[in-house]
Amino acid sequence: MELGAQLETVAIEIVRAAGALLTNRPATLSYSTKSSAVDVVTEMDKASEELVAKYLATHRPGDGLLGEEGADVASATGITWIVDPIDGTVNYLYGLPGWNISIAAAREGEVLAGAVFAPLLDGGMLWSATKGGGAWLRRGERDRQPLQVNSDVPLALALLATGFSYSTEMRGKQGARFATLITQVRDIRRMGAAAVDLCLVASGMVDGYFEEELSIWDRAAGELIATEAGALVTNASGGPAGRDMVVAAHPSLHRQILEALTGVAG
Repeated sequence: MELGAQLETVAIEIVRAAGALLTNRPATLSYSTKSSAVDVVTEMDKASEELVAKYLATHRPGDGLLGEEGADVASATGITWIVDPIDGTVNYLYGLPGWNISIAAAREGEVLAGAVFAPLLDGGMLWSATKGGGAWLRRGERDRQPLQVNSDVPLALALLATGFSYSTEMRGKQGARFATLITQVRDIRRMGAAAVDLCLVASGMVDGYFEEELSIWDRAAGELIATEAGALVTNASGGPAGRDMVVAAHPSLHRQILEALTGVAG
């Protein structure tokens, strides 16, 4: 089995194990805040990241680990795992679906494989991909299905997804932009979990996605999955996606979204 496929298998095993842990949540969750009063981390975020660390130490000794909740293990093999132990923690805290576990394996900054698992969506939706090997979706116990983004969608008929910052100041700017964009598209959805939003683009369940202030663990796996399904993923200037902006869509729609975002910014 080639490296990408090996890493994808590990990623799938990890997100399934973490999903089993997280769906067995305590009746009362303890949590604390991070960047703001509305940016929370629960005891289960930390437990999920600990599960990932223990799994890798046993099954992939020497690999590195970069996690949202503080894991920072240097790699001796060249492979580093990038994990968001609960993407969409506020959804998780409130008992809403859409939260997920997202993990990607990277080498020298290039993501080779990744998986995103949302246990409460449609009996469990698990997306995965390898670089150059395509993207796939498994629903519950059903066989995996190949993914392809929606093509030839004009902006006026596009269903987009987005997310909002934890910063009050940034939310004000995003709200103003939202008010302008909503008149130019079919509609805009707010799932509350960036990794799933990128996977929904890959699945054709939304046509495109844009969001600011994403960290690498928010987007590493989802970006690979969307790209392998045919999406173009960049920042608002057409360069590499980053914290400033992530825009994902089929290339024809992607161009229209960038033009719309530029018009709003102007």
